[in-house]
Amino acid sequence: MREAVDVTGILLYDKPTGVSSNGALQGVRRLYAARKAGHTGSLDPLASGVLPICFGEATKVSGYLLGSDKRYRARLILGVRTESGDLEGEVVERAPVPAITPELLEHAALTLTGPIRQVPPMRSALKHQGQRLYALSRRGISVEREPRAVTIYELKVLAFDGTALEFEVRCSKGTYIRTLGEDLAHGLGTVGHLASLRRTEVAPFLGARLYTQAELESHAGAGTLLHCLLPLDAALPDWPRLDVDETSAAALRHGQSVRVAGPGLGTRTRVYHGGQLLALGVVAPPGTRLTPLRVFGEAPRA
Repeated sequence: MREAVDVTGILLYDKPTGVSSNGALQGVRRLYAARKAGHTGSLDPLASGVLPICFGEATKVSGYLLGSDKRYRARLILGVRTESGDLEGEVVERAPVPAITPELLEHAALTLTGPIRQVPPMRSALKHQGQRLYALSRRGISVEREPRAVTIYELKVLAFDGTALEFEVRCSKGTYIRTLGEDLAHGLGTVGHLASLRRTEVAPFLGARLYTQAELESHAGAGTLLHCLLPLDAALPDWPRLDVDETSAAALRHGQSVRVAGPGLGTRTRVYHGGQLLALGVVAPPGTRLTPLRVFGEAPRA
């Protein structure tokens, strides 16, 4: 086994189906022989697509990615409802599929667009009295779940053949696409379950390249794995930049606030020294003082 090394950067991993998010993380971590790594935003084993993996100092920004908007593409089978809302669960209900017009499809999608409330599925990582819901579900236990507020920014039906439809959704954090699929089927006058799910985008990495396992193994053989990583400040492109001098940089490294002339009161900012990302901070009272939120090691880089 290779000795663990310090690696810093963000990998946009194209997770295949049949692998858990943690299983994907551990496999990639071994490939990089990285001392420290974590993923942001789990995907079910049956789902594929974008799984951001943060290495080293980039784990300090992972918390800011958990609230990112996401885009998915899914295939919904109508007429059959499963216990899990996808192919993994047992069939619990069958219902006829009525004649569905394009107008009905559009109306059903529009009804679910905007701020909505979802009841989380039992097959989820949420906790009830200290226990994961999916663990209770595996023991045949179902408990009451409070509806949660989420936002569906965009929901489009891409194709429909009479019994199955493909749809694309852009949504806020905390959205369960399995539940959305069931609600969409209900709006069409029937039941349904997901046959496939792929996460195609995670903000703010829109349009950035994904890497499959095979591609990473090829880069490993060529010694170019680090070329697949994004710098950690790619996670926060909308945060304004503030450059500081050596005196302020030294104080920030010790967790001390410093006086600055820059972003307005309450503004979160990326702080640089010598062209390198030094810290994340917030400008707050008294006066215009910058208080560090996260301080990074020397010269963090991909």
